[in-house]
Parts: sequence; C-alpha cells; structure tokens
Amino acid sequence: MNKGASKPQEDPNIIKWALKFAGSAGIAGILCCVAPAVLFMFGLMGGIYAISFADFFYADDGSIGLGSLILRGLALAIGLFGVYMFRKKQNQCSINPKRKKKNLILMTTITLVLGVGIFLSLEKLSSWYFNEYVVPAQQEEFRMMDQNKK
Repeated sequence: MNKGASKPQEDPNIIKWALKFAGSAGIAGILCCVAPAVLFMFGLMGGIYAISFADFFYADDGSIGLGSLILRGLALAIGLFGVYMFRKKQNQCSINPKRKKKNLILMTTITLVLGVGIFLSLEKLSSWYFNEYVVPAQQEEFRMMDQNKK
C-alpha cells in the first residue's frame, strides 16, 4: 500500500457543525447575562456584583449597550466562521456541486435558527433567574448594608 496516498475525505456532518457553531454563537451573544447568573448560582458572586456585571453591558435605561453589541457581533462572527469553515471543509471533498450548495444553505439555515434559538432561550432563562433569585439577593444585600451602617 502506498503510504503517500490518502483516503478520500468524508463529507462534513451538517448537524454536528451547526450544533457546534450555533451553540458557541448563542452562548457568546448572551454571555453578559449567563456568566453572572452562573457565577451567582455557584456562590462565586453576590447579587450586587452579578447585577453590576450584567449592567456593564447595557445602557442606563436598560437598552442594549456597547458591550452587548460587541458580544452579539462576536456571536455573528462565530456563526459566519462556522459556515466558512464548513464550506472550506466541504470543498476538500469530491461531491456534486449542487449537493455542496444545498448542504451550505442547509448548514447556514440550521446554524442561524439554532443560534438565535439558543440566544433567545438563554436570554429568557437568565431574565427569569435574575428576577427570581439575583434581584432578591441584591435587595437583601443592600438591606443588610443599610442595617450595618446604622
């Protein structure tokens, strides 16, 4: 057997690629809220710090701030990088050009839908968690600080 000859490359798995990059993009886009919630959940951060960490990414009126836009831009870049890498990997395989185009469209669609779905799900979950647990802890910490000052 010729050691220099390589076996033909396998087609990249659309679902695996889409899940990997959509998950990464979705988490990167909402990291501003998920990270403080997780740190609070494990007791590594108090309520005051968790909310101030999340507030860093938003404007004073609660709208999207520069930090949040940067994270969402990063999420978009991760998704686009995944599509680019899929296309590059797919071009190494000898498959029908029509099939390549169909696979690329399918991969792009799945990545977009899953990425946005993961982002929105985590946004809803982190909002609920903040309202249910972090905000009451923050209010209790403020109340205890006020009592200690008296």
